Amino acid sequence: MMSPLLSAMTEAARAAGEGLMQDFTRVRADLGVTNKVGPDFVSQADLRAEATIKSILTAFAPDYAFHGEEGGRVGGETSDLTWLVDPLDGTTNFLWATPLFGTCIALARGDEVLAGVINLPALGEMLWAEKGGGAFMNGKPIHASTSTRLEDSVIAVGIPHGGKPGHDLFAKEMGRLTPRTAGVRRTGSAAVDLAYAACGRWDAYVERIVAAWDIAAGVGIMIEAGGAATDVTGAPLKLHGGSVVAGAPGLIAPLAAELRAADSERA
Repeated sequence: MMSPLLSAMTEAARAAGEGLMQDFTRVRADLGVTNKVGPDFVSQADLRAEATIKSILTAFAPDYAFHGEEGGRVGGETSDLTWLVDPLDGTTNFLWATPLFGTCIALARGDEVLAGVINLPALGEMLWAEKGGGAFMNGKPIHASTSTRLEDSVIAVGIPHGGKPGHDLFAKEMGRLTPRTAGVRRTGSAAVDLAYAACGRWDAYVERIVAAWDIAAGVGIMIEAGGAATDVTGAPLKLHGGSVVAGAPGLIAPLAAELRAADSERA
C-alpha cells in the first residue's frame, strides 16, 4: 500500500507527465521556447508542469517549502521539509522530440531525501521510493547493480554542453573511464540516467554539474534500491553540492578515484 505522501507525489508527477505529453506532441510546431543559457532551453511546458506539481503538493502539505527549477524556493517558514522539483529534466531532448525526459519530485530534510518520484512519461515508467520502504518501478521492486569492477560495468555520465565549464576535465575523465569500463553512456537527462542506474540498467552514474532538483529524487530512489551516492570526490553527498556519483556501492570508491586522478592530471 502506497503511503499518503507517495500517493500525493505520484499524483503530481503523473499529472505533470500528462501535460508534458500533450505538449510533446506539438513540441516542434507551436510550443513557445525561450533561451536560458546556450542550448539549455526553458519552454512553456516546464512552467505548466511545475505549476501543476506545486498545486497538488502544496494542497497536500501547505507548510513545506517548495523549491522548483523554474520558480525558485518559496514558503517553508514553519517547516524544515522541502519539495525539490524539476518539472522537465531533459528539456533539450524534449524540444528535439526525443522521449528521454522526465519529472523529478523529492521531499528532503537538508541533505536527507525522505521520498523521491521520477516519472518518465514518454517511456511509460514511474519510479518511487520512501525512506525505509524500498524502491519500485510501476509497482514492482527494483534493485541497483551489485557490480564491483569497473571493467565489467556500464557507466552513465553527464556531459557539459556549450556554455558550461569543465570540458577539459571531462575529456580527461573520459580518457580514464572509456578504456577501464565496459561502456560509457549518456541519455541527456539526469532523471533518466539515475532511474536507469537505480533499476540496474546502468551500473553507476556520474555528473559534475548538477542541481539539487536534478538528483534528489533519483538519489532517494537509488539508496532504497540498494545503491549508494556520494559527491565526485567520494565524500558524503550534499544535495546542493553540485556533483554526484551514484550506483552500485562497490563502484563508488573506484569511480571517485578515477575522477580525482583525472582532476590531478589536468592540474
